[in-house]
Amino acid sequence: MASQPIKKSAQASAEGGLFDSNIDYPNFGFEVTHQDKNSGARVGKLKTPHGTIETPNYIFCGTKASIKNVSPVQMKEAQTDIILANTYHLMIQPGADLVERMGGLHKFMNWNGPMLTDSGGFQVFSMGHGTCADEIKGRNTSKSKESLMKITEEGAIFKSYHDGAKLMLNPEISMDLQRKLGADLIMQMDECTAYQVTKDYTAKSMEMSMRWGDRSLTAFEKTHDGRQGLYGIIQGGVHHDLRKISADYVASRPFFGTAVGGCLGGSDEEMYGILEAIQPLNHPDRPIHFLGIGRIKDVFESVKYGIDTFDCVMPTRIARHGMALIRGVKNERINLVNSKFKDDPEPLDASMDIPCSRDYSKAYIHHLFKAGEMLGYQIVSQHNVAVINRLMREVREAIKNGTLDALRKEWLPE
Repeated sequence: MASQPIKKSAQASAEGGLFDSNIDYPNFGFEVTHQDKNSGARVGKLKTPHGTIETPNYIFCGTKASIKNVSPVQMKEAQTDIILANTYHLMIQPGADLVERMGGLHKFMNWNGPMLTDSGGFQVFSMGHGTCADEIKGRNTSKSKESLMKITEEGAIFKSYHDGAKLMLNPEISMDLQRKLGADLIMQMDECTAYQVTKDYTAKSMEMSMRWGDRSLTAFEKTHDGRQGLYGIIQGGVHHDLRKISADYVASRPFFGTAVGGCLGGSDEEMYGILEAIQPLNHPDRPIHFLGIGRIKDVFESVKYGIDTFDCVMPTRIARHGMALIRGVKNERINLVNSKFKDDPEPLDASMDIPCSRDYSKAYIHHLFKAGEMLGYQIVSQHNVAVINRLMREVREAIKNGTLDALRKEWLPE
């Protein structure tokens, strides 16, 4: 394991006022090509050094530089445009220095399309508190062992889950790690607060994340060579007034893109309410990413507020439990472990032009899960990725044609 050593840096530079430098992104661009007449939904082109993708789009989670049960070749076969990896996990194993020596994530993974990395902050705070990751999704079931030791203005000190080593993550370290990993799109360092904390704590945390945003920009600018685009993150928990302050901050700084992060409440209504509150304040010329959210329902609701990209572990995570995403069924999915599929001769979706969806019966996949065969996980994981990619293609066409509500009814029957 190659651990990131603890080191000190200058205290936060932003006590207020504007970041006193402009940052250009010469190899990046974002252009809105179609705007829905009835909502904030839009179709755009997001340009990166590793290609241009159309938005709205879905960024699939390759947490440890690997999409679980799906190879990069299979991801391309499923018509995937962009993937991500997690800075926190990669700093612990195998280490950003090794990835850099191997030519960066693209070469390391053999993925030649656009990539995103997060700052590592979400994992530090969610795994540290053992609650935040669940509460963002409206759950409170996490039993993870606390690893976060201390949060200060300087950064977060935590224990490695690999060997217990004492590590630090702060804006400067995060920018250095993400530069070495080499993803096209990267995130500022921020603190992710849990649902149950007070508004006062949330406000102070948001203000620190804003100062960390300026430190991220300063550190990013020092080594910026046109190969990466930096996103600012809107924080503020469930409090609309705080979210608006944070959204104003992100729009005022020279970030390439905007991300919506942090605790999004305990219900869909709270989550979509946050998007509605910040929508008028988001920079209109920047791509907007929704961190960690990505059910089919969320896609249809969130694009109406101008969300351009999503990321979520859901498609491959539920596949490992035998659940296949299916267009037009209740709850978006079916459970192939259920005995009713034991003798079902039909494929997952014969209309999908990909073998995983078209060429294997539900009975066979049911058998694979019951027998504990890895092929079952592979088939359903790739199928779920392909379904989400089909969803995003159809969403883009529906926005262009003004038929988004009609498409939603086809995917999500009442």
